[in-house]
Amino acid sequence: MFGLYLHIPFCEKKCSYCDFYSIESLAHVDRFTDVLLQEIDLRRDQYSGAMATSVFFGGGTPSLLSPKAIGRINERLRETIHIGESAEWTMECNPGTVTLDRLEAYHATGINRLSFGVQSFTASELAFLDRIHDADQAEQAMVLARKAGFRNVNMDLMFAVPGQTIETLTHNLECMVALQPDHISAYSLIYEHGTPLYAKLKKGLVQPLPEEVDVEMYKLVIDTLRSAGYHQYEVSNFAKPGFECKHNLTYWHAANYLAYGPSAHGFVGTTRYWNKRSLTSWMQDVSNGTLPEANREELTPQDLLSEFLFLHLRADGIPLHDVQSKFNIDLRKHLHPNLQYWIDEGFINDANNVLSLTAEGYRVCDELTVKILGTRY
Repeated sequence: MFGLYLHIPFCEKKCSYCDFYSIESLAHVDRFTDVLLQEIDLRRDQYSGAMATSVFFGGGTPSLLSPKAIGRINERLRETIHIGESAEWTMECNPGTVTLDRLEAYHATGINRLSFGVQSFTASELAFLDRIHDADQAEQAMVLARKAGFRNVNMDLMFAVPGQTIETLTHNLECMVALQPDHISAYSLIYEHGTPLYAKLKKGLVQPLPEEVDVEMYKLVIDTLRSAGYHQYEVSNFAKPGFECKHNLTYWHAANYLAYGPSAHGFVGTTRYWNKRSLTSWMQDVSNGTLPEANREELTPQDLLSEFLFLHLRADGIPLHDVQSKFNIDLRKHLHPNLQYWIDEGFINDANNVLSLTAEGYRVCDELTVKILGTRY
């Protein structure tokens, strides 16, 4: 697997909980596309020659770029990198920013998967999260996506939002399932350091839901989506059969990915790099023919092992044969007797030479990860 990530930093309104780099001004949106094309050219030498299996436009709100701009970017990627015919091309969209004409035009450029940041179908929760759309627009976005020809659509859902109850979460789940997205990403609200929401938390202006309610809500999400035919293949992700997100699996399988745009993070070989978290600095460096990196690091063998284990664990399981071949480690032997306890307790399945989490295991994934990474190898 080999992925491409492009960070589009523009938003009409920045959500208070979001810690991804974004700006509310669209003043540089046209120049941004030209500079992004330059960075694609600059990173040509970093391309490993492997066939790319996924392209992901994240943000920010990528759907604020015009179809013409997206088309130019996609064309340059195809000219520069070997991208498979069956590759997944995802674009994140805000339900409040799409029209049928624009979605059809995006589809014509090669975008074949959409990801809508719905989060909730409850007005008070959408207001708290600073979303610019309402429930009707979320429903209409799915209708328009299908009309435009998209057969692979994700919707994001957020739970443990202050003021949310089991009843409103149940309502949100029912509304989302009724729209039949092919993939659902469900996240517990996190108070990220440096965000406006975190500042409100520190001032006592926001009260998080109790941990036990968060746990109960996560259980409701898992049980509801599994009953509706969605397979949980990662801590926060659920898909209909065959619709698992290829790009996310690239991350969780510790595979390589190139990244472009301000603040974007990439990983090639044993090197991780991240671009400057400033549109101005990023544009200046690229325009001068310089890679716009804030820093890069070389991962040690222990780093690579740790990442391989925890990333695979939180997704579709740790392949024991790969651990043996890549790191010369007999994982079953090193995890004994904890592994047998986890199996007996119903947290982990050991089948087909893969250690994978059960539904109960996903709920205690962090605890299991700490134990596994704390083991001496």
